[in-house]
Amino acid sequence: MLPSLLIVDDERATREGLRSAFEEQFDVYTAVGSTEALKILKSEPIELLLTDLRLGAESGMDLLASALALAEPPVAIMMTAYGSVDTAVEAMRRGAWHFVTKPLNLDEVEMLLKRALRSRSLESENRQLTRQVQQSHKLDRLIGKSPAMKAVTELIQQVAPTRATVLIEGESGTGKEVVAHTLHHLSGRPAAKLVIVHCAALSPQLLESELFGHEKGAFTGAAQRRIGRFEQADGGSIFLDEIGEIDPATQVKLLRVLSERSFERVGSNTPIKIDVRVIAATNKSLRGLVDAGSFREDLFFRLNVVKIQMPPLRSRREDIVLLANSFLQEFASDNQRPLKPLSDNALHALLTYDWPGNVRELRTVIEHGVVMSNDAVIDTRHLPQFLLTTPERGTQSAPSGKMALENPPAFNLHALEADAIRSALSAAHGNRTHAADLLGFSRRTLQRKLKDLHL
Repeated sequence: MLPSLLIVDDERATREGLRSAFEEQFDVYTAVGSTEALKILKSEPIELLLTDLRLGAESGMDLLASALALAEPPVAIMMTAYGSVDTAVEAMRRGAWHFVTKPLNLDEVEMLLKRALRSRSLESENRQLTRQVQQSHKLDRLIGKSPAMKAVTELIQQVAPTRATVLIEGESGTGKEVVAHTLHHLSGRPAAKLVIVHCAALSPQLLESELFGHEKGAFTGAAQRRIGRFEQADGGSIFLDEIGEIDPATQVKLLRVLSERSFERVGSNTPIKIDVRVIAATNKSLRGLVDAGSFREDLFFRLNVVKIQMPPLRSRREDIVLLANSFLQEFASDNQRPLKPLSDNALHALLTYDWPGNVRELRTVIEHGVVMSNDAVIDTRHLPQFLLTTPERGTQSAPSGKMALENPPAFNLHALEADAIRSALSAAHGNRTHAADLLGFSRRTLQRKLKDLHL
């Protein structure tokens, strides 16, 4: 497929001469003036623009400004008479790629067009790489190499660029709000607002006003008009956390927003149109609430266009070390403490705890350890005691940091390490360097452990 070239000149001989010279190398379009040229630019994917600065009654400078304002602007080369070089230089300051003087040297024009095309190709590749890097950074907060987290990440990448409503389900502390932020930032509208509403924190009366706003005098105490959260989020996204807690009356209004993309402020009959991406989350099963009769089935269907199920931390134990290492770096920096590793006993405690509070609880535990440790490592004695005294684990014995179990489970530290190493090697498809990264080891440490554990 030939690259596209638009030639703009009010002199017929120049237009047709250039068309004849380049039609074997380019898909050539021609226009007499800026009005005609702009129609072509808006309807066709033009890559190169070769335009005269003087277009009769119209201005090539105005065409340049309009062309460069397009979502996919062409690379512009200006043609000018010899005496107007200063004007051509001004055009380059405004975004033209280069200029060429009349009478035209066709070899020079051909060389410039080819160089301009290469420049455009490189810029396109750079923009693509930049987008990929930005996307990678935006996914960095979703820490985890487990199959469950890989599935979540892939689903987010698939859904984020669309307008589809997303329902995030999962236990408290699994990272639902992190997913909401990631969906918004990968949505194509990251410059717009992400408005967050914690539905469970508000009474039904306050929630309705919070979501949809109210007019002055709508109820006692409404001293002035209030703009609601949906209106604030227009053009962006709204995150409705704990959506299962909203009352039946608010459910009806929310259903209308999702179906009609409009709502009315409390105390008003005037509909307000909005463009908002809705992301909802709950630590309950909405399907179960529907079956129990406390949540509208039609609203459930509107919210459940795409569901992302966040796994509990206990079901992705291979991610615990990765999360812990990330939190260690974060809290060492926040508290101006040296970065310290976790001892084997501390790691054992983290890996065998059931984490009812999920990632949020792990985060708190690591912060506690960073703050409390004055030693070279973070040991079990620096961790919260509830982590060490659960009925399943028994109690910590001596202050030496060695941990004894009153009712030892069916595994020991070596067995646990062996299972973790096997899982990491499986996830890394046998690549030991990758497996070591997953485990938070150096490759040399992994080699030693493989030998010690006879794996």
